[in-house]
Amino acid sequence: MKRFILILILGFTSCFTHSAYSRDTLEYPVVLVHGLFGFDNLLGVDYFYRVPSIIQQEGGNVFVAEVSSAHNSELRGEQLLEQVALIRALTGKDKVNLIGHSQGAQTIRYVASVKPQWVASVTSIGGVNWGSRFADVVRGGVDRGSFSEQFLASLANALAGLIDLLSGKATAPKDALQALEALTTEGTLAFNQKYPEGIPNQYCGQGNMLEHNGVYYFSWSGAKAWTNVFDPADTPLAFISQVFNEPNDGLVSACSSNLGQVIGNDFKMNHLDQVNQTIGIHHLFETDPLTLYRQHIIRLKGLNL
Repeated sequence: MKRFILILILGFTSCFTHSAYSRDTLEYPVVLVHGLFGFDNLLGVDYFYRVPSIIQQEGGNVFVAEVSSAHNSELRGEQLLEQVALIRALTGKDKVNLIGHSQGAQTIRYVASVKPQWVASVTSIGGVNWGSRFADVVRGGVDRGSFSEQFLASLANALAGLIDLLSGKATAPKDALQALEALTTEGTLAFNQKYPEGIPNQYCGQGNMLEHNGVYYFSWSGAKAWTNVFDPADTPLAFISQVFNEPNDGLVSACSSNLGQVIGNDFKMNHLDQVNQTIGIHHLFETDPLTLYRQHIIRLKGLNL
């Protein structure tokens, strides 16, 4: 939490630095939220690679949240709520624009559902909004309560612990099994029943851009697992993508990612390209991921958000 407070101060300072030369700023600060096994900064590499600087260039005051790398979306949402409260106090703004990747989409949806008066907009990027076929396969491949389940869960928790340690949040609670359950189709549909805002009425449909709670909802994602031969992450994602029977980004199907106004779910991007990883390597003949963030900040400014 001490490290997050430092990030808050630096982010707040950046808004004054930018305002000196920008006459077109975003009304509310942006909060970026990572997905499963994610981090804010790991050994000097940002999860949202170069994204904060793009948002600042477009007149946005940006903060990167610190939530557990592996746990259920509601607990992560409670962690995020505390940080949003700090951001509101520090900036003097009553709302924030939340942007979440992968499980981060559920995390920000939780916050917007329980505290809509604190949220101007929710943007899901590669979000697990209708479940992940990959999570279903992993969950279905291990018997509940078995030794194998506990052994694999301990390995996953150890990985989450290492990520949290290296990213400066070693005391964050970890439960990889709960995280997995949250990302299955069954777990996600149960989550949607409690926090339905932005969810389309049917699979692969469009949701409401402006919901009854006063929050704007948006989403975008990719539909191609293999995008660049020089990206080391593409091979495992291409392998995992074989469990799907529909367009997907290697971990989430394109249709499952839909939430609110769908900006696009067929970009030639895999699950990591969407956050400009690995270190900016992406498809040579597709829109630069950073361009999507830049355009979205312009979109939010147009809505006075």
